[in-house]
Amino acid sequence: MFFSVVIPTYNRKAILEKCLRAMEQQSLTPGGLVEGYEIVVVDDGSTDGTVDWLQSSTAFPHVRLFEQNHLGPAAARNLGVEKAAGDTVIFIDSDLVVLEGFLQHHADALVAAQQRLGNDRVFTYGRVVNTCNFENPTSEPFKVTDYSQAFFATGNVAIAKHWLEKAGLFDTRFTLYGWEDLELGVRLKNLGLSLVKVPEAVGYHWHPPFALDQVPNLIDKEIQRGRMGVLFYQKHPTLEVRMMIQMTWLHRILWGGLSLGGLLNEKTMAPLLQWLINQGKPQLALEVARVFLNWYNVQGVYAAYGESQQA
Repeated sequence: MFFSVVIPTYNRKAILEKCLRAMEQQSLTPGGLVEGYEIVVVDDGSTDGTVDWLQSSTAFPHVRLFEQNHLGPAAARNLGVEKAAGDTVIFIDSDLVVLEGFLQHHADALVAAQQRLGNDRVFTYGRVVNTCNFENPTSEPFKVTDYSQAFFATGNVAIAKHWLEKAGLFDTRFTLYGWEDLELGVRLKNLGLSLVKVPEAVGYHWHPPFALDQVPNLIDKEIQRGRMGVLFYQKHPTLEVRMMIQMTWLHRILWGGLSLGGLLNEKTMAPLLQWLINQGKPQLALEVARVFLNWYNVQGVYAAYGESQQA
C-alpha cells in the first residue's frame, strides 16, 4: 500500500507548515502494510507566498507541489488525485495537524476492513478535533461538538484511488463553499462502498479563535452553502439530501423559531457574543452564533431553490 496524501491549500501558509511538518514525521511499521507515502500539495492560487516558500524549502522531502488558478477545493482535489502516484488516497485539509501514527492507523483499519468484507469497497474516516490553539493544536481534547455523522468528509479520509476515479471525482460545479465532498460520498455509497471510522487516526483542525469581525464572512459562507446545497439536491433529489442541506419545513421552524424569525441576529446578539469572548469562551460564542448562522443557511437554500425553479 502506497499512500498519496492530497492536500489542497489556499492562503494558509502558517498552519500549512505545521500540517506538513506533522505529515513528515509519520511513524510506519518496518516491513508493514505501508510501502511509503507522498504528500501531494495543490496550491489553489494562493497570494500569501505559499508556492515560493515550498519551492525554496528543503524541509519536506515527501512533498510534491502542483499549482492551479483559484478554482476551488473540488478542482484542487481532482488535480491531486490525477497526479497521485499511490494506490490509496488520503484527503486532509491544509489546516489539519496529525499525530505520528496517523497513516499507520488508516492502513491498519483499511486492511482489516477489506479482509473482513472480502473486497475493497470500503474507506476509512479518522477523527477530527477542532481547536483554536495554534501553538499546540494537538493538545485539544475531543468534544461533543466534534462528533460528525458525515459519510464522506475530506478533512480526514482514506480510500482506494480507483474508487474515486470510478465515481467520477469531485464535481467542479461546486465552486462556492460546501457540499462537494458529501455529494461525492453519495456516489460512492451508490457504488456500494461502506465507511469505517478510525478514531485513532486523529487530526486537529485549527481555526482562529472566534471573534465578531468573522461574522460577515461566516454569514456569507452559510449563504454560499445554501446555494451549493441546491446543486447537491438537484443532483440527488432525495429526502436524505433535503435533510442534509436543511431544506425542510422542520429546519425552517427550528432555526426560525430559535432565532425568533431573525430577531436574534448578528446585531442583537453581538453584546452576548462579545461577553462570552471576553470570558475566554470563544468556542461557546461560536456555538451560540450558530442560531442565526443556521437561519441564514436555511433562508439561503430556499432563496437559491426558488431561483432555480424560476430558471
